[in-house]
Amino acid sequence: MKAIVINAYGNEDVLNYVDVERPEPKANEVLVKVRAAAVNPAEWKVRDGMGEAFGLKLPLILGGDIAGIVEEVGEAVESFKKGDAVYGLTASGGFSGGYAEYAVAKADAIAPKPESLNFEEAAAIPIGALTAWQAMFDLANLSSGQRILITGASGGVGSMAVQLAKAKGAIVIGTASGRNEQFVRDLGADEFVDYTRQPFEEVVKDVDVVFDTVGGDTLERAFQTLKKGGFLVTSAQTPSEEKAKEFGTEAAFVFCKPNAGQLTEINRLIEEGKLKIHIETVLPLTEVKKAHQLSQSGRTRGKIVLQVGT
Repeated sequence: MKAIVINAYGNEDVLNYVDVERPEPKANEVLVKVRAAAVNPAEWKVRDGMGEAFGLKLPLILGGDIAGIVEEVGEAVESFKKGDAVYGLTASGGFSGGYAEYAVAKADAIAPKPESLNFEEAAAIPIGALTAWQAMFDLANLSSGQRILITGASGGVGSMAVQLAKAKGAIVIGTASGRNEQFVRDLGADEFVDYTRQPFEEVVKDVDVVFDTVGGDTLERAFQTLKKGGFLVTSAQTPSEEKAKEFGTEAAFVFCKPNAGQLTEINRLIEEGKLKIHIETVLPLTEVKKAHQLSQSGRTRGKIVLQVGT
């Protein structure tokens, strides 16, 4: 099969379109003929060298979000059969394997593809939606009526978070650059802050929850927007325990975990029209270098998707 393989860590030039052996599913896994795979910031960070910190072994096929057709099922799998349209995370837990014509996934890490979506749209969902879900609901316990600040609200994770928080009944404040204001408001944000025009911490106060998708200085300043006893959760980096103590809040890092049950709940929201998919661009697998460059620019709305098969 064809796949995008890295043999060394570095910039996008280490991404190679080559022939490799097709993987075989284990007892509790399925082999998926990949139709589309999404590009996530974690993947170019792994490519840049973060893969070593996670203990990943080279050579490596990047990609965690996939959508496609079940080709084979392992002997212990009863929930799927050959020919089923599915989407979810690869068997690595979403770190690797997706930029390929075939990928292995654990049966409890995928779900039936939403019928209303094509494969490119479905591939754009899993990591972004699951990260947002697990951050806001599993860790921060966001509930109806609470106020939440979402940084990077126009990005792949942030755009999912805005919609999921609104579906929960929360009051949503989103930050992004001014060119994305209408986009973020159309997602359902009640308030918008253009971070290029004013420091968001000067105008946002006493929120119950912060979900940060940006990291760095944005994460540090976000503590100032929380009420005492509030909760900050970030998908960008480990938050400072000292900062949390200083502001009398809690803080946590969200690490996306495969969860077929949550994907099924996300399916329901999609079919009810409460969660819409926003794709910046669809590129063929052979243009993965361009896809990584776009992702690294930090200026995309929604997700970048690679079209793999037909």
